[in-house]
Amino acid sequence: MRAVGLEWYKLRRKRVGLMVILFLLVEIGWAFAATSMSISRRPDQAGWEPLIAMVSSMNGLFLPILTAICVSRICDMEHKGSTWKLLLTLSVRRGTLYAAKYLTAVLVMLAVCLLQATAMTAFGMVHDFEPAVSFVLLGRFVLGTMLTTMILIALQQWASMAVKNQAFALALGMVGGFLGLTGDLLPVQVSRFLIWSYYTGLSPITQSYTDESLHFIVREAAPMLPVMAALIAVGAVIYAAGSVHVSRQDV
Repeated sequence: MRAVGLEWYKLRRKRVGLMVILFLLVEIGWAFAATSMSISRRPDQAGWEPLIAMVSSMNGLFLPILTAICVSRICDMEHKGSTWKLLLTLSVRRGTLYAAKYLTAVLVMLAVCLLQATAMTAFGMVHDFEPAVSFVLLGRFVLGTMLTTMILIALQQWASMAVKNQAFALALGMVGGFLGLTGDLLPVQVSRFLIWSYYTGLSPITQSYTDESLHFIVREAAPMLPVMAALIAVGAVIYAAGSVHVSRQDV
C-alpha cells in the first residue's frame, strides 16, 4: 500500500482527474443525448435497457483510449525521470512497482465506472425509469465494464512499461477504441478474441433487430460466468507476462 500511495503522490501534477472528467463529460453527454432521442421516438422502450446498451457501446470507443492515457501517464514517470535506477538502488523490486502502478490504474478506472453508474442513475431518475434504480443491471454493468478494463490495463501497462515511446501505447489504445466500437459488426468467431469487444459482450443488455425494429434484451447472467472466468485467466496471463518481461528488461 505504501507503493500505491507513492504512485498517487507522483500523479498529483499529472492532471489525470481533469482528463477523466473531460472524457466522461463527452461520452456521457453523447450517450444521454442518443438515449433521449431513442426514447422520444419509442416511448414504450423508455427504461434502463436502452441507456445501459448505449453507454456500453460508447465505452467500447472511449474507455480503451482513456485507459491508454491514464496508464501511460502513470507509467511514463519512470521513463521521463529516469528513476528506474534510483528505485533499484533503494531496493524497490520491479514487481512491486509494477503491481503498484497496476493497482493505481485500476482504482482510477473504478472511479470512472462508478461515476458512470452514478450519472446513469441520475438520468434514470429524471426520466422516471422503472424501477427508480436498477441495482442488478447497474451492478452487472459495472462488473462487466471493470473486468474488461482490468484486462486492458494489464495490456496497456505492459506496452507503456516496455516501450519508452508512449506513442506506441497510445496508438494501441486508439486501435482498441476502434475495435471496441466495431467489434459487434464482426463475426463472432473474430470478436470473441478481441478483448475490446467485451464492453458490449459483457453488458447485461443486448440488442436485437426483429420485425424491422430494435429490441433490447436482458441477458441471463449464468451463461456469462464461464466467459468471465476465461477473461480473468487471460488478464492474469497478460499481467504476469508483462511483469516478468519488465522485471528482466535492461534499465
